[in-house]
Amino acid sequence: MAAFADFNLSNPLFNAIDDLGFVTPTPIQEETFSVILSGRDVVGIAQTGTGKTLAYMLPILQQLNFSNQINPRVLVIVPTRELVLQIVQRTEEFTKYMDVRVQGVYGGTNIRVQRENVKRGADIIVATPGRLYDLVLDRALHLKDVRKLVIDEVDVMLDLGFRFQLTNILEKLPQRRQSVLFSATMTNDVAALIKGTFNNPATISIAVSGTPLDNIKQHCYPVPNFYTKANLLAHLLEDKETFSKVLVFVGTKRSADRVFESLGTRYKEEACLIHSNKSQNYRIRSIQRFDEGKNRIMISTDVMARGLDLDRISHVINFDTPDFPENYMHRIGRTGRAEMPGETILLYTPKEIPSKEAIESLMDYTIPELAFPEEVEISEVLTPDEQPKDLDFQKPMSEEERARLGFGTGFHEKKEKNKKTNQGGAYREQIAKKYKKPKTRGQKDFGKRQKRG
Repeated sequence: MAAFADFNLSNPLFNAIDDLGFVTPTPIQEETFSVILSGRDVVGIAQTGTGKTLAYMLPILQQLNFSNQINPRVLVIVPTRELVLQIVQRTEEFTKYMDVRVQGVYGGTNIRVQRENVKRGADIIVATPGRLYDLVLDRALHLKDVRKLVIDEVDVMLDLGFRFQLTNILEKLPQRRQSVLFSATMTNDVAALIKGTFNNPATISIAVSGTPLDNIKQHCYPVPNFYTKANLLAHLLEDKETFSKVLVFVGTKRSADRVFESLGTRYKEEACLIHSNKSQNYRIRSIQRFDEGKNRIMISTDVMARGLDLDRISHVINFDTPDFPENYMHRIGRTGRAEMPGETILLYTPKEIPSKEAIESLMDYTIPELAFPEEVEISEVLTPDEQPKDLDFQKPMSEEERARLGFGTGFHEKKEKNKKTNQGGAYREQIAKKYKKPKTRGQKDFGKRQKRG
């Protein structure tokens, strides 16, 4: 088995890695180091939680010499602001004994401050595509000196609708550069981007999406509805020793708010909430509190499912079954990191059975089912989405249905004023004569022609 000591790293870089306690590289780090170091374009297919940040940053930093130039030489593009902050922090840790300037660029904050920061100069820019494109158009940031491009979590960026910004950013980069791309899934959109951007890339696949991680135990509970799920979640969280650090994934922002509210004062001091409607400061503070252990429970939408490196998460609970089975893999990858054991629990309703079966088909694995605890209350309360739809406005109702719902007949006589009909031109001429309106030129000419005839 390889070790970082075998990579022949520079002393400042090796000492920083050693300070972090990194001894043995992960498979993706071992496979990509020499290839990226050679200068060849690289496409890496790897699940979240496999150490991708160090996999591309280590060989790049190994070759990054000191420079006091203003324009960046390394550009890293990622989908979310949280991932920008994390990669900046990690890179600063890796360059603890090096003179390297790292700058994060992302939306949701004052663009003027970021404009001034990048104008002062940076060696490495880590950015979300939207804000990066704004600064490029503003001429505050110039990409003409970029020699290393990294696009991380590219499938998420394309899903979020950043194709336009990515395409335009790529056009402004120098043709002579090394391009590195990481993705958890190889979709048609990702393949098209690679074909148009990369020059004969080396493809490295590690832990292809759909392969369950060996150190993660998976279980599931059949649950009748949303609020019964909430009761079950509250019951599970009572065991603070077992459920010591829990990440709860939900499908929508509204569901996240409902779950947070359902926990109420019982877990108010232990829980935090994060989704895209929350402010940037609120999201950063929530992540920090959860990562530091000040909050035991975090409730999140899929904005947290990719890229973020949070340590020692004991459980990932899928409160909602994701519609896309790949998202399940990204979610459960938040636990069981760095070869630590992890556990995941999936809660599914009868309506979510097809999505659960799609997940099991992707993994080629049947998730073991646990018996529903007898002490958990079965809720009769339904969310608006779960309530039966009595009215189908696309289908006409029968007279019996109308009578049952208290609707009267749809027919009634018109009022007298509404019985008038459009009489056309002759009617307008009669009105003109009655009120002695002057004839039009056409009417005069018509009268002359009649007399001549």
